[in-house]
Amino acid sequence: MLIGEVARRSGVSARMLRHYESLGLLRPSGRTGSGYREYSGDDIRRIFHIESLRSLGLSLREIGRALDDPGFTPSALVDDLIRQTRERIAAETDLLTRLRRIDAAEPAGWEDVLQVVAVLQALGSKSPAARQRAALSAGDEVPVEALVEAVLRETEPNVAGALRWALARSGADGTALLAKGLDSPVAAVRERAVRSLAELAGDEPTAHLRDALAHPDVVVRGHAALALGTRGAADAIPVLIDMIVDGRNDTDAADALSVLASDTATADRIADGLVSRLGTGTSTGTPTGAESGAGAGAGAAQRLHAVGGPAGQSTRGTTEAPARVRLTQSLADIPGDTASRALIELSQDEDRAVAVTATYLLRLRDAP
Repeated sequence: MLIGEVARRSGVSARMLRHYESLGLLRPSGRTGSGYREYSGDDIRRIFHIESLRSLGLSLREIGRALDDPGFTPSALVDDLIRQTRERIAAETDLLTRLRRIDAAEPAGWEDVLQVVAVLQALGSKSPAARQRAALSAGDEVPVEALVEAVLRETEPNVAGALRWALARSGADGTALLAKGLDSPVAAVRERAVRSLAELAGDEPTAHLRDALAHPDVVVRGHAALALGTRGAADAIPVLIDMIVDGRNDTDAADALSVLASDTATADRIADGLVSRLGTGTSTGTPTGAESGAGAGAGAAQRLHAVGGPAGQSTRGTTEAPARVRLTQSLADIPGDTASRALIELSQDEDRAVAVTATYLLRLRDAP
């Protein structure tokens, strides 16, 4: 079969067939009387083998070794091809992402394109200082996706703070993207996501923070509860009390509870929840706190007596002593009769640290 016919049937151009021959990759089995190349059936099969290996990404040199070296094994080469392909896909994906972000910025001219590229490169810089400068100088030209991605991957606290500030200042809605970060398998990414949501105002971020109160990650739950506490969301109360019991940001949690205790009903609910944890070490969900005023105070006192109190029985239940002290301290800024009566009971607690703390807090409450 002559070269033209081979080219037609194989789909490989005559020029490429000659190139294969020049490299020693393919040698026609014979020549016609006029000197034309003549290819046998084995030659045709070799051409198809060459093209099949080329489709896998092998170089012509590697193809020659694969076909002619009896000791050549494909495993190492295939592994290397997998690695190269992954790197190429990652590079192409990165390029596609960058192009989409430039397109999202809606540049009016090439100067705008160059500005976006410069900021994106700075956000991805290895230098924390460069990343921080980029965050502080970021304007409308930076797509929200780029800011969210930078926020979620940032490990330097100062840079992360600047990026969260830039994201909040941008006014762009990155809430949904941040919420996806809450489902990351990486704990640090989840924390960055919830902290960023906490700095965004509006109903949608608040809704995601409410959902995060039931998150399996205690750190996510804690940050969500602290943020919701400052927003007056009473559904954060159980998680805030859990934080006090566990000693996780307990001072901040107590401060958030004091902010929430702005009305009698909520104050009594908080005091009731704190008292219930003083006697038992298990969380029972959202405290009912149905009582108010003197009735609520009496209910709290009855619960203390139920697990022990001035009668000399143990008041500790399964709650550890340090946690009971923290819970007692948290009653300090909770107004109302429920908290006051609980402190009166606790001033007679068999745990001296609890009793002394409660006595001191009662004096502060009675001071003019």
